[in-house]
Amino acid sequence: MTRPPRGPGAAPVPSGFSYPDVGATRTRPLPAGYHHLHHETLIGHGRDVFENAGTAVTTWAMHRKSGARVRAGSVRAEPGTAVEIALGAGPLRMAAPCEVVWTAYEADRTGFAYGTLAGHPESGEESFVVERRADGSVWFTVTAFSRPARWYTRAAGPLVPVLQRAYARHLGRTLRKIAAR
Repeated sequence: MTRPPRGPGAAPVPSGFSYPDVGATRTRPLPAGYHHLHHETLIGHGRDVFENAGTAVTTWAMHRKSGARVRAGSVRAEPGTAVEIALGAGPLRMAAPCEVVWTAYEADRTGFAYGTLAGHPESGEESFVVERRADGSVWFTVTAFSRPARWYTRAAGPLVPVLQRAYARHLGRTLRKIAAR
């Protein structure tokens, strides 16, 4: 079953999460039976860097500037927002339907998590959080749990976690450039 788009440019996405542990990136510990990813990147220091980074994460700018194509049902991450992230081009383009599970819009913590929907190459959840710590440093953290959901991600085996970690590092570098402006 397909849910209609939630806004201009939104992709229709299949309804229903493809995993049972919805919200686990917020509550931790991450569930067993999945590959776990936790990657932190120092973005910079100060309130301006924090605000720029938080805005870039929650308005999809970080994903877009990293080279991903984003179709989202809202201009900013909100629970229930349908999102499609696509990487690659032509026949090598891989689309990943997701839905925002939770958001954080706090004084020193901003971010969100999305969960996979039917049709996503993986099954699980990924969060993107910017945090300003007591010393003024601003950190970007990607936390995820996932397992293969399609034949090609199962066939790729141990290569998938390596690619996920490389993409998390790429997002961190992209966000550092955005936040420095």
